Amino acid sequence: MEFNPFSLAGKTILVTGAASGMGRATAIACSKMGAHVIAIVHDPNDIDQTLSELEGTYHQAFPLDLSNEESWCALLTADFVLDGIANCAGIASMNPFAFIKKEEFDKVFGVNLFGPVLLVKSLLKKKKLNKGASVVFVSSIDGPRIVHPGNSVYSASKNALVGIARNMAIDLASKMIRVNCILPGTTDTPLIRTSNVTEEELQENAKLFPLKRFGTPEEMAYAIIYLLSDASSFVTGTELVVDGGYSLL
Repeated sequence: MEFNPFSLAGKTILVTGAASGMGRATAIACSKMGAHVIAIVHDPNDIDQTLSELEGTYHQAFPLDLSNEESWCALLTADFVLDGIANCAGIASMNPFAFIKKEEFDKVFGVNLFGPVLLVKSLLKKKKLNKGASVVFVSSIDGPRIVHPGNSVYSASKNALVGIARNMAIDLASKMIRVNCILPGTTDTPLIRTSNVTEEELQENAKLFPLKRFGTPEEMAYAIIYLLSDASSFVTGTELVVDGGYSLL
């Protein structure tokens, strides 16, 4: 048998945000690495399409609103035990500090921080995580490493995610559960393609990166797989920067 410490064969991995962008790429890549994937989607209409894109069989998908714990019942009572969690779901928010409102904090923090953290806690209490499991949060270089104008709420949510992940790594070490973050730079997902930004502006922004391009969802997925796999078995409480060198500038 070929030696591959990055293999996920025999592991059950839960992926949030699995219907699009980084979450979709992660779910697909995990399935190609041999994992049984529990795909979490926001819209029930995305279930069939998401499952059809996964390699292999025996995958599952659940509709779930990360900001609404009442929607988690079917997941928490399902018959599985996890070896890994990839928290990929997230939302962005651009608004100058002088104009932000509490409602904006509630919405962004609900999906980017409270939802994934409390979901992990709920899965842990329901004994849904195996000893030696790996939890990966998708944070960002925005907040922990750099800042951008008008991005204070998003940056705050991602900064807080890094802080709590470090503490979780210590608290869960006795259970041999590892907790890490990846810090992506700008990644070419639907999240960056909004009505406020033109294609020309995106191309100019990409030139600011030392590698002269944005990252791809697949490249972020491969970083997540490293942290989910046995290749990172002695890695916990850390942040893996995947930004094409942008935060070095």
